[in-house]
Amino acid sequence: MFKKNKTIDISENNENVVEENENFEIEGIEESTEIKIKKIKENLKKCENEKKEYLDGWQRSKAELINFKKGTELSKKELLLFANENLIVEIINVLDSFNMAFSNKDHWEKVDENWRKGVEYIYNQLLNTLKNFGVEVINPIKEKFNPSYHISVDSMDVENEKEDHIILEVLQNGYNLNGKNVRPARVKIGIYKGHK
Repeated sequence: MFKKNKTIDISENNENVVEENENFEIEGIEESTEIKIKKIKENLKKCENEKKEYLDGWQRSKAELINFKKGTELSKKELLLFANENLIVEIINVLDSFNMAFSNKDHWEKVDENWRKGVEYIYNQLLNTLKNFGVEVINPIKEKFNPSYHISVDSMDVENEKEDHIILEVLQNGYNLNGKNVRPARVKIGIYKGHK
């Protein structure tokens, strides 16, 4: 509410001079301003909390998306690395046939030399092609037997304790594809007689 104050001033000439002073009294404005400021502060705090929630959610979603992309990329790379695994395992069986033919030295030496060289060339060409696709032959002679990479199909008694569970002979090659074992080697291991 506003009030106007009038003051009368008597001067030397006895003239009445009326001055109007406009003094405004502000009733309740201080109180309503404090309430407004309090509401604004509450609203600001609420907005800051919402902003933080939205930012946290956005950052979490962004991190999930990045992790999803990485996972998808890894899956795609793994798929590309091992997509031909079944085909390669079938081709490995063909290599086994070559190896069986080569292992019978007496018969192999009796075969016409030109034909034999041609077959050996085809074998090496096939082996090199597989190497280009990440296939490696496991030849674990003199290595410690590891059931993750080897299958023991035979054993032989040994006198030396150091040869216990050592691979003495590879009966069928094992193969890895880009570091993954796709076929364990079939091996003959040594068993130390003193070991119980």
